[in-house]
Amino acid sequence: MGRGKIVIRRIDNSTNRQVTFSKRRNGLLKKAKELSILCDSEVGLIIFSSTGKLHHFSSTSMKCVMERYNKAKEEHYHLMNPTSEIKFLEMEAANLRQQLQYLQESYKQLLGEQISGLSIENLQNLENQLEISSKGVRMKKEQLLTDEINELNWKGNLVHRDNIELHKKANLVDQANAELHNKIYGLGSNSEANRAPYITLC
Repeated sequence: MGRGKIVIRRIDNSTNRQVTFSKRRNGLLKKAKELSILCDSEVGLIIFSSTGKLHHFSSTSMKCVMERYNKAKEEHYHLMNPTSEIKFLEMEAANLRQQLQYLQESYKQLLGEQISGLSIENLQNLENQLEISSKGVRMKKEQLLTDEINELNWKGNLVHRDNIELHKKANLVDQANAELHNKIYGLGSNSEANRAPYITLC
């Protein structure tokens, strides 16, 4: 004869309730682990007992599972409530327009435009910004000039070394020409001197 159907309701006896919780908790954790392995799924299980004790299982890490859950829940909410998504985009667009307007006004004020309505404090802040900007420009200019001077010095050193090498090569060429000249004209003089004793007079 089969087991009778168990009525699902709270167990009044605390001992029986704790025993049932332990058995079913272990079975549920085992099923969650099997589900993640068999079906290659990401599973996260959180259980709090009646005494507040935490029991949990996650196939990866509980933090990753919760982040994925919150993201999916938010996407589902926006999907089911398109008006909220539209309102969010409208707020973002209004915020961007406000930032753009502020940047445009600040840019014009830096150019000296639309400053008639500014207070002394605002004008002082604007002057400070201009001084900071001017200082930054000067520093950048000085850095560029320094870099150009260093590059010119480096190129000048290269040219100087090249000139030294050219002078060395020119001296070697002059020396070779001189040696060749001495060989040619020295050989001719010796030949004439050798032929002189054999000249006869008619």
